[in-house]
Amino acid sequence: MRTRKPRGRLLAAAAALALLMTGCSDGPARDDGTIRLRFQSLAWQKESVDANKELVEEWNAAHPDVQVEYVQGSWDSVHDQLLTSFEGGEAPDIIHDASDDLADFAYGGYLADLTELLPERLRADIPRQSWETTTFGDGVYGVPFLQEPRVLIANTEILETSGVRLPTAERPWSWEEFRQVTKDLTKTMGKGKYAVAWPLKEPVSVTLNLGLSAGGRLFHRGQDGKVTIDFRDGDGVVPGTIHDQVNVDRSASRSTLGMGGSDTLPGFFGGKYAMVPLGFSYRQQIAQQAPEGFRWTVLPAPAGPGGPAQGVSPQTLSVAQDSAHKKEAAQFIDFMLRPQNMVRLAKGDWMLPTGTQALGDPALHTEKDGWATGADLARHLRSAPAQSVRGYPEWKDKVATPAYQEFYSGAIDEKELKERLVKDGNLVLARYQR
Repeated sequence: MRTRKPRGRLLAAAAALALLMTGCSDGPARDDGTIRLRFQSLAWQKESVDANKELVEEWNAAHPDVQVEYVQGSWDSVHDQLLTSFEGGEAPDIIHDASDDLADFAYGGYLADLTELLPERLRADIPRQSWETTTFGDGVYGVPFLQEPRVLIANTEILETSGVRLPTAERPWSWEEFRQVTKDLTKTMGKGKYAVAWPLKEPVSVTLNLGLSAGGRLFHRGQDGKVTIDFRDGDGVVPGTIHDQVNVDRSASRSTLGMGGSDTLPGFFGGKYAMVPLGFSYRQQIAQQAPEGFRWTVLPAPAGPGGPAQGVSPQTLSVAQDSAHKKEAAQFIDFMLRPQNMVRLAKGDWMLPTGTQALGDPALHTEKDGWATGADLARHLRSAPAQSVRGYPEWKDKVATPAYQEFYSGAIDEKELKERLVKDGNLVLARYQR
């Protein structure tokens, strides 16, 4: 038989449990006057986790009155997890996320406007096009700090022996040239091998962000501020190229369409694929996993008439609206994103910093592992087309992902792709903009 606690002790225990479960700090958790903040990080690679934890330790050592607790989150579930914690009043004070996930939270009143909380040093160091990714209405709801372009990771030996022109950031392949190169390259590689492997398990952001170079926008904001979807000529260039490589030219592997980026690496190392379009951070896996003697290089993604413009959704740091210590949370973000610290975070995640001073660090301009190619592309990175669109996560999951997957596999044609993206998509967006 369990012993029943006195009512007063039960109430005290319940209050203590509620305090422990509350993510945002409602005040000092102890009687020593120390402000305690929770920082939820989505870092997952060892180097990145180590860099984040080291910076938290350095902050805590230098700020005994404002202590930060590191909390590990996950990219796989961050949107739903944050939504639940916001609605339950249990969100962390400092939130690591991606800019394309912020719109609903910003418009929903869950994130603090950082416009007056951030120092001029930080505001001036990050370029305007990066701030656009976290600006919703008249407010700034996150600090963009890491970004990665899409690049082509290529088997150096296959490309060198083929004789094809190698693209540079100053003279990338056009989308038409890229398609022709993959046709020619596949012919020289032998049966069962392909010039390119497109890992498109998550096809939407890849398609939209690369499509920016060809003039694709898909989302258009009217004078009334509402966003609608319209599929125009530029929106068809990238999906049309991929579709034809898979279904017409047979220069791209059909089997990789349902894969994630990491799934393609064994075939890439084995010479089955000459090139794989991947995010810049995948270089870490390749550097660690490539067989001894395997030579690889980083090439810029194909470009349209406007040059190698490309949409990105930077990683961000935000402050919860319910945080009782927004000023201190913003100060911690400023510390994390000092130029030298931003370089540490970028190297840990094998990504590019948004900050101008950090991007100029010589360590990010070496030829080894393709750092220089990425740094050369940084000035061409723009806000992803869907950045400020309310309802984008639902549109992506329920409409765009299955539509693009079926189009790339050849199950539907461009006419049906367009109809589903536009007709079904606008029905979704309309519900968020009433």
